[in-house]
Amino acid sequence: MASSARLRDKLFKNMAKRAAETVKEALENRGPVKITEVEESQKEMLRTARQLADEGRMSMDRGSAGGDMVG
Repeated sequence: MASSARLRDKLFKNMAKRAAETVKEALENRGPVKITEVEESQKEMLRTARQLADEGRMSMDRGSAGGDMVG
């Protein structure tokens, strides 16, 4: 996985244990992915996170690097 270990840990920590295990297994079993597919998935995740934030179901703050941080 290309994401930072810190971000991965935070995401998995905020998931149900079984859901986190399922995602980890799927990532381990998946082969190489086209960068365009990765970028589209990232955009979809950010759209979903922003929608949840707008609904008050989660909070997002700007990190020191200027990126969105999920909290």
